[in-house]
Amino acid sequence: MTIESITHRTQTALNLKVATKTDSSAEVTSISSVEKNDSVAITSVAHGIKQAVEASSSGSYIDVNIVTAVKNALANGSYQINPESIAKKMIQHESLMP
Repeated sequence: MTIESITHRTQTALNLKVATKTDSSAEVTSISSVEKNDSVAITSVAHGIKQAVEASSSGSYIDVNIVTAVKNALANGSYQINPESIAKKMIQHESLMP
């Protein structure tokens, strides 16, 4: 029997002999090996994700002083939201997406 993978390479299936028990002994099982032609390709996107995960886990990227200042400004109502600036940043971010 031949198996064709998604890469259209053919491989020979395993030939197995099943061990059977007779009284107190068992026959030996034999297995023929399969030629291994499998491969894995990692895309540049996967490499980018891996780098981002490594960078984010390597250290603290949150500035606690800025977070505290924003929390205080939100609590006392002095935080000014600039919708034009937010929209520009959203468009800028969208243009970086693949």
